Amino acid sequence: MLIQSGFEIAAPVEQVWSYLLDVERVAPCMPGAELTEVVDERTWKGKVNVKLGPVSLSFAGTVTMHERDDGARRVMLKAQGMEQRGKGAASATVTSWLEEAGDSTNVKMSADISLSGTIAQIGRGLLPDVSAKLTEEFAECLRSSMLAEADKASGAGEAPVFQAAKPVAGVRLGLWALWRWLTRPFRRKPAA
Repeated sequence: MLIQSGFEIAAPVEQVWSYLLDVERVAPCMPGAELTEVVDERTWKGKVNVKLGPVSLSFAGTVTMHERDDGARRVMLKAQGMEQRGKGAASATVTSWLEEAGDSTNVKMSADISLSGTIAQIGRGLLPDVSAKLTEEFAECLRSSMLAEADKASGAGEAPVFQAAKPVAGVRLGLWALWRWLTRPFRRKPAA
């Protein structure tokens, strides 16, 4: 399944590029994710906890930087994870790139996601809407973290304190995604 998303950050493109390449600073902003090991500068291990209604899943896996183009500000990551109780697996190829927009930066993402097992049965129809919500949460955390670091660098505030990862939103996210999925046919604009 191919999912495309994006968001804007009010910061220069070089600053955003540098920040996004620092996995240890970015990982706490990924909803439900926890960085567990830095293998090397191109490979990381982590966990993602997902809770949709009564179903809780925990994935452990590896993310590898497959390609990096500093000139184009483009990076391709490959991720693979197994549900820790053997209920399924997920893999993804995520390509991200930055586009300069005056004093701001547009962050664009394209993810090719493959699911199997329980997560595929539960999430396939809801995945685009859940992904959009998680991207929104990630973007807001990223903006806040970058602002807090800028404030700290200028002496205006304290460094952000990151907490342990919480499971991806649970019942509320599931209900929100289900509502979006059910109302999608009514939101489409008529053809011109």
